[in-house]
Amino acid sequence: MRTVLFGLTLTTLALALVATATGNPAAPAAIPGCAKGSLNLLNEGQLTLATDNPAFNPWWAGGSKTKDWELNDPSTGQGYESAVAYGIAKRLGFTKAQVTWKAVPFTRSFAPGKKPFDWYMAQVSAYPERRKAVTFSTSYYNVNQAVAGLKSNPISKVRSLAGLKKYRLGASVGTTSYNYIVKYIKPDQAPRVYDSVADVVTALKNKQIDGLVTDFPSMGYITNVQVPGSTVVGRLPNQGGVQEYFGLVFQKGNPLVRCINKAITQMRNDGTLKRLEVRWLGQKGAPILK
Repeated sequence: MRTVLFGLTLTTLALALVATATGNPAAPAAIPGCAKGSLNLLNEGQLTLATDNPAFNPWWAGGSKTKDWELNDPSTGQGYESAVAYGIAKRLGFTKAQVTWKAVPFTRSFAPGKKPFDWYMAQVSAYPERRKAVTFSTSYYNVNQAVAGLKSNPISKVRSLAGLKKYRLGASVGTTSYNYIVKYIKPDQAPRVYDSVADVVTALKNKQIDGLVTDFPSMGYITNVQVPGSTVVGRLPNQGGVQEYFGLVFQKGNPLVRCINKAITQMRNDGTLKRLEVRWLGQKGAPILK
């Protein structure tokens, strides 16, 4: 009798291990109510994620330039956004091999229309206008915009929003950075708009603009690596009592966001997001321009 029971126990254990290894929907959900088989995905049992190309530090790191990715490969799990993505995937029961990446231009991520991804992440602010076309997750990072300029340019000495008005500023098209310039800084000279952050960086390097506006964490890589002789002028204060934040982008109305929000909340509550922020985004502060 013992032999029979022992054999049954081994058989049960073996079946459980197979179910876990294959991602069988019958396996216990990593998050209650979010079994893999119940998720609204493009491809069953697979997470199809997307980001912009190039994928810039410190949000993405590691890997090398390939035919698919100009700078960093998002599948490395390195860099803040990549680490957050794989942290969410793990909590939903997905292995790294069950996550694939696509390159999608930033402005297409929140444009109306069918999405070729389960979610998109590339420092996309959950702006009210964008919510008309897509669904956003809860915040995975609260952000301030910031200004960078060459140390040789007088803009580097500015310590107030009003002090920025006389300078020519630049930002990427369709970004909250550009909106901040025209709505709150209101410079005397029309700001220059570029197709990508890479183009704005080039403009600053070539002295076509006095100041570059983008999110503060990106400034470390821009000023330390991309534009020699540049500095962070300062962070820009949030306006209207509203905290700007980055959210994952989903097809409008996709119920998948419910389970993703649960995973993000877990990561915030257990300190995971903070640890990843310190590891990948930690940098010296910059004054807030008031």
